Amino acid sequence: MNRPGNPARPWGVPPHMDTDLRLPLPLPENLERDPQKLEVALLERIKELNCMYGMAILAERYSDSIEDFLQSLVNILPPSWQYPDITCARIMFRGQTYKSRDFRASRWRQSARIAMYGEHAGEVEVFYKQERPAHDEGPFLKEERLLLDAVAEQIGKIAARIASERELRELNRQLTVEREALHEANLALRAIMARIEEEKLDISRSIQANVDKAIMPVLHAMALELPEGSRKYVDILRSSLVEITSPFINRLSREVLSLTPTEIRICDLIRGGMRTKEIAQIQGISEATVNRHREHIRRKLGLVNREVNLAAFLQSGEWSRQAPRL
Repeated sequence: MNRPGNPARPWGVPPHMDTDLRLPLPLPENLERDPQKLEVALLERIKELNCMYGMAILAERYSDSIEDFLQSLVNILPPSWQYPDITCARIMFRGQTYKSRDFRASRWRQSARIAMYGEHAGEVEVFYKQERPAHDEGPFLKEERLLLDAVAEQIGKIAARIASERELRELNRQLTVEREALHEANLALRAIMARIEEEKLDISRSIQANVDKAIMPVLHAMALELPEGSRKYVDILRSSLVEITSPFINRLSREVLSLTPTEIRICDLIRGGMRTKEIAQIQGISEATVNRHREHIRRKLGLVNREVNLAAFLQSGEWSRQAPRL
């Protein structure tokens, strides 16, 4: 009996099982006049259907092991042939051999090739241990040939599905391992970055301490010895050293990546309250060049078309919150 709406699939056959098996064959018309032959033919068709149904059940039961599937399948083949008491079966697949109980090869043999991904992968064989009358293919019926071909075809398809699922599980396992390794690497990287930041902070503190203890006293002594007109350069040098050891230049260069070293230096001078002319003298450039640098700085800090004093903006620290990270 077929499932309503899907005449090709018998009741109970799992959805992944191919049912285009051309089984059972239509009964010859002359059997209608011979009840005994009709009964025998119907019994043979029932055995064929039982074989395919049992194969579908095994495919579900051993959905992750082609080895267990084939070992169980080889034992349900003999009862589906015309003389089950003297029938045995053997399946050879990818270098492995699976035999039915009490297997014994003989010259009365029927076989079908197993294909997987379009390539030869093995063979399924059925043997009669004793001689029997000749039929369509030696002692075998043409219906048994169709059944054997259908079994071989299904073995190839089920094996391909199991192999694909195994590969998918292995890929998932590898992804899980790699994800865990990446997580551990991220944790290690965070720890390294934290140590680097601590070391940078220690270096900054050490530099600042050295400047305060060794350089600042010298500059103070120099300022006392120089003429009053030259003392401003000592003040500039002292101010620059203070800024170098302060977080301003480091933060500005780190947070506004598009600023050049020259622009960062000019930002420091502008923040210190110097005018364009003074900056030009210290840097050894023209006032026009300083003005171009100021325009570039305003653009990179997001101050274009805004009435904001650049010196006050740099002194306030708002650039750290508002400037685009270019």
